[in-house]
Amino acid sequence: MGGHRVRVGRVTELPLLVEVELAADRVFDAIGMGPLPPPGSVEELAAASCVLVAGDPPVGFARLGVVDGQAHLEQLSVHPDHAGQGVGSDLLEASCEWAARAGHRAVTLTTFADIVWNGPFYARRGFLPVTELSDGLREIRAHEAALGLDELGPRIAMRRVL
Repeated sequence: MGGHRVRVGRVTELPLLVEVELAADRVFDAIGMGPLPPPGSVEELAAASCVLVAGDPPVGFARLGVVDGQAHLEQLSVHPDHAGQGVGSDLLEASCEWAARAGHRAVTLTTFADIVWNGPFYARRGFLPVTELSDGLREIRAHEAALGLDELGPRIAMRRVL
């Protein structure tokens, strides 16, 4: 782990997290992908099962929910000024620790299959492709397709058993 302190986000920090996600999404523009759908709202962040942040003020965050009775990483964003410093890895490990403490047996997510900081990043950290989508993951993938994400590049659902 990169040694970044990860903690539960404060309600007052939620607007900052929207800004972090906006900045992180701009990295896709640099590789000719985009525009991405708008970031999650403060209300969506507030409704999450857990929001973990790295830094004070936050430079990255993980938003977690529950899909089909298992933990689901809804969003992981790191401000590009702090990319490559282990922030994402620390947030991911803390997310898996949160999921395990909450009694979940696995963490799922959906991401771009081929973008180096997406699918390959998660694969290096123990996430494997999901071949049989559950109802909840199928619903998420349909929503992503409706948002136009599939037009930007191949998408994949992944799972890490805890």
